[in-house]
Amino acid sequence: MDIGTMLGDSFEYTKEALVDKWMRWLILLIGTIVFPIILGYILRVYRGERFPPDPEDWVAVFIDGIKLFVVELIWAIPVIIVGLLFFGGALAMMASGSDAAAAAGVGTMLIGIPILLVVTLVVALFAALGAVRFARTDSFGEAFNVRAILAHIGRIGWGDYIIALVVLMAVFIVISSVLGIIPVIGWIISIVIGPAISIFGARYVTLLYDSAPAPA
Repeated sequence: MDIGTMLGDSFEYTKEALVDKWMRWLILLIGTIVFPIILGYILRVYRGERFPPDPEDWVAVFIDGIKLFVVELIWAIPVIIVGLLFFGGALAMMASGSDAAAAAGVGTMLIGIPILLVVTLVVALFAALGAVRFARTDSFGEAFNVRAILAHIGRIGWGDYIIALVVLMAVFIVISSVLGIIPVIGWIISIVIGPAISIFGARYVTLLYDSAPAPA
C-alpha cells in the first residue's frame, strides 16, 4: 500500500468526476444540503468503478444515499450513547443550580471527552470498511460483519490501516484550517469544494479497502 499513490489517484479521480462537469458538481453541491444525494454518489464511488460514476437516475442515487445514511447512523450509535451519557448527564448537573453538582458536571465532561474520542476513533476504524463492504454487497448485514471487517484490517495491516486513515484526516484538517483563516471567502470556498472533498475521501477509502483482498 502506497499512501502517496492513493492520494494522487484520489486527486485525479476527483478531477475526473467534477472538472468540466459543472451540472454534476452543482447537483452534488445541492446534495451536500440534501445529504442523501452526496451520500448516494459516495456509495457508488465505494463500489470501486475505475472511472467516476455518471448517474442517469439521481432518484436512485438519493435512495442509495438514504441506505448509506442508515448504515452510518447505526455505526454511530455507540458514539451517540457515550455522548449522551457523559455530556447529557454533565449538562443536567451543571444546570441544577448547585455549585457541587456543577463542579461534578464539569468533571464528568472532562472524563467524557477522552472516552468519547476513543470510542469515535474505534467506531471509525470499523465504519469506514463497513460502508464500502455494504456498497459492494448491498447487504446491511455485511455492513456490520465485524468478524470480516477485523479480518480485512488484518490483511491490510493494522499499522498501515491506521496510518492511512490518519493521513486522510490530516489532509482534511489542513484544508479546513487553511480555509478557516480566510474570512467569509474561505467559508464560501469550503461549501463549493464540499463535493470534491467528499469524493476524494470516498475514493481514498475505496483504494484502502482494495489494498488487500476482502474476506468473503
